[in-house]
Amino acid sequence: MPEGSYRFPVGSLRCTALSDGYHAYPTEWFFPNAEPAALAEALEKRRMPQERILSPYTCLLIETGRRVALVDTGAGAASKTTGAIAARLEMAGIRPKDVDTVVLTHAHPDHLGGALNACGRPRFPNAVHYIAEREYEFWTASRRNLTGMRLPDDTRRFMEETARRCLEPLRYQIEPVEGENEILPGVRILPAPGHTPGHLALLLDSGGQQLLNLGDAAVHPLHLEHPEWENGFDLSPEVAAATRRSLLERAAAARMHVMAFHFPYPSVGRVEARNGAWEWIPGW
Repeated sequence: MPEGSYRFPVGSLRCTALSDGYHAYPTEWFFPNAEPAALAEALEKRRMPQERILSPYTCLLIETGRRVALVDTGAGAASKTTGAIAARLEMAGIRPKDVDTVVLTHAHPDHLGGALNACGRPRFPNAVHYIAEREYEFWTASRRNLTGMRLPDDTRRFMEETARRCLEPLRYQIEPVEGENEILPGVRILPAPGHTPGHLALLLDSGGQQLLNLGDAAVHPLHLEHPEWENGFDLSPEVAAATRRSLLERAAAARMHVMAFHFPYPSVGRVEARNGAWEWIPGW
């Protein structure tokens, strides 16, 4: 497979982690309530920069033999370091018209921006786009409250503008969902609120293997090691923390494979319980 594509099986499901690129964020956006000295020590231990977090954007391609699904679409042309998803798909032998299912875990720009092409039209014209009903209603409402996110005002405005700009052209392809739903054989959508009102996780279950895609329920391995550290992008931090704990407990107890959109590429591994927290173990 080409660089930026990592293929692995989940039973009979043929999966590929596709890199859409990356973006560097101010460290305090990812860990707004972390004690500075403890955060500095944790970053130094991992030999990571102190001032910025380099965050990958990893989408998931699922091929069942007859169906082609894409989980999240990347950021599109939001920056010079993103927007690679179309090229990654092409290198994997997938044309945009071949994709029949798109799952939007939520409507943040880095997950939704790649759903439109350079002309502002749906990139995947034949695909049903699944999104939680609560998520769709939240971002298409005339007004919304984003004050729960510990981010600058201009960043929150950009998130609102991108959601409106992208969801409007997709309105005839949107399929709102509620609760747990099996959208393809072995592919189940799970409600995972907190990061956004209708944030979704996915459970892939085939041939005795399981993969839990966390979406943005956790955006950095340090959120596993320090469950008390919040993510500044979470709209409802307390709800997000409870969701994160529930998903991680489920994954660790069943020894599932785990994927997280912003974890170090290829963003797949396992989690193991460690004294009320979890350890990220990368690799398939």
